[in-house]
Amino acid sequence: MAESAECPAFQLGRPRYDQGSFLGRLRHFVEIIDPRTLFVSETRLKECIKLLDDYKHGTLPPGVSDLQLWEAQKVKQAIIHPDTGEKIFMPFRMSGYVPFGTPIVIGLLLPNQTVVSTIIWQWLNQSHNACVNYANRNATKPTPTSKFLQGYVGAVSSAVSIAVGLNVLIQKANKLSPATRMIIQRFVPFPAVACANICNVGLMRHSELSEGVDVLDNNGNVVGSSKIAARNAITETAFTRVVLPMPIFVLPPIIMSYLERLRFLQSNRRLLLPIHSIVCLVTFGLSLPLAISLFPQMSQVEVSRLEPEIAMATDCKVLTYNKGL
Repeated sequence: MAESAECPAFQLGRPRYDQGSFLGRLRHFVEIIDPRTLFVSETRLKECIKLLDDYKHGTLPPGVSDLQLWEAQKVKQAIIHPDTGEKIFMPFRMSGYVPFGTPIVIGLLLPNQTVVSTIIWQWLNQSHNACVNYANRNATKPTPTSKFLQGYVGAVSSAVSIAVGLNVLIQKANKLSPATRMIIQRFVPFPAVACANICNVGLMRHSELSEGVDVLDNNGNVVGSSKIAARNAITETAFTRVVLPMPIFVLPPIIMSYLERLRFLQSNRRLLLPIHSIVCLVTFGLSLPLAISLFPQMSQVEVSRLEPEIAMATDCKVLTYNKGL
């Protein structure tokens, strides 16, 4: 079938868009996080998997276009974990991150937070993040439930401690005016969430550092397990988790502090929460694909940078591993 710029010839397991460029990764992840895939039926999912299996075994029915194959792969990648082959629970899919995470972001950014409300919203946020990190991890090695629980407790504890500590410091800053204190309090969630996100990724995926992750050759064959690749994967993922909340927790407070001064909203205070919610939803929806597009999901590493035993086991110059999301 003829290849076009918009619809290249289908290749099983390969991304539709060039992963060597940021724009290509952005287009790829916009499809991965498409919330419409949350409504894909079980029948439709099975049809997509069968279509891809038929392609793999050379039994594809006549008339199937490249576009249909790309769509089938999009659906499968959005729902099925690439390592386990199992369905990811809907709220923990990357396509569900914005719809299910926005209410928590709204709660985190509400003004005049008390210590109790700060603890509750940070707990909810890190609980969701922990489950998303675990569900989208590199799963080439099994992770004991005890490791998950240790990581979860550590991530939640760090988030709550940082957020509560910053709030207490601000409340004790007597030299600040009430208006200035309220504006600063609105920015507290960002450093708290950014620091906690690093802890969350590291703790939830700590077993990868000790077990390593599978590295694959050009034919998709496992060459070995690399702790160096695991360290790269976790570092890259943690970096995206710092970049991700930056616009989410910085832009809405700035935008809302401006909008709240408008005469229309001052006389219609009940509209503040709906407008705040829309601002958070739009910011979150734009930030997620930009952040996770910083690195390709299937990352590559030069063999010379890996363990000597892996370098001795292959003639390939570059190996691939699943970074996770």
